[in-house]
Amino acid sequence: MLKIGFCGAGKMAQALVKGFIGAGLTKADLVLASCLPNDADSIKAFQDIGARAIFENRTIAEHGDVLILAVKPQVAPAVLSELKNSPRRLTLSIAMGVSLAALEKALPSGTPVIRVMPNTPALVGCGATVYARGSNAGDEDVAIAKRLFSSVGVCEEVTETMIDPVTALAGSGPAYVYMMIEALADGGVKMGLTRPLAYKLAAQTVLGAATMVRDTDEHPGKLKDDVASPAGSTITAIHYLERHGLRSALIGAVEAATERCREVTAAARPN
Repeated sequence: MLKIGFCGAGKMAQALVKGFIGAGLTKADLVLASCLPNDADSIKAFQDIGARAIFENRTIAEHGDVLILAVKPQVAPAVLSELKNSPRRLTLSIAMGVSLAALEKALPSGTPVIRVMPNTPALVGCGATVYARGSNAGDEDVAIAKRLFSSVGVCEEVTETMIDPVTALAGSGPAYVYMMIEALADGGVKMGLTRPLAYKLAAQTVLGAATMVRDTDEHPGKLKDDVASPAGSTITAIHYLERHGLRSALIGAVEAATERCREVTAAARPN
């Protein structure tokens, strides 16, 4: 069982704790998180899990086997400054835009660091996570990181240069899908469906289609062709979507989000 300390006690930290406990990788009483004294919601959430939330990052760093940096990027420099003289611990950072170089410079020399990028569906055990190892992280460290984050979804290793595109695709991607679900439901309502039924059918359709792509190993284009009968309603709808640039809009969204991630990363780069 791993003793895990979280710097940050927000929604993602709460989701990860639940996943780690559910997978039998830790126990609630082995988890400690830091948050602001006035963050009553996070304090209660950790209490409900059976873990504790405190107000000192240094204590978190001294707590256990793994330290997880789970704070907003704008808060990360201040938190890292508090950890400068802390004991060396395997450190997993989910702070967006904070590079391995910045982490390794701020933490005690020789600290094994792994940069991790999960997404919000980890809240329901369906996360898509990637990680990039720092210069001091060995295979055993990587195995711990992969075991932890595989407990809340899929988890794959990438080079750090791929973190920004992954953030744009998988990190921001749920927002794009929520917009599509909302739009599909609006279409159903326009054509006479009740709002609750339209949302239920749209969400289940997206879930089912995604599961087909994941579990069949078929190319999405092949699965699309299987639905589109000659002269049918589906191919008519596909033509409409192509004419109005659905693919181009999604490709452009990932590109734009990647560039923004790179801007944030560049701004956080150590001098």
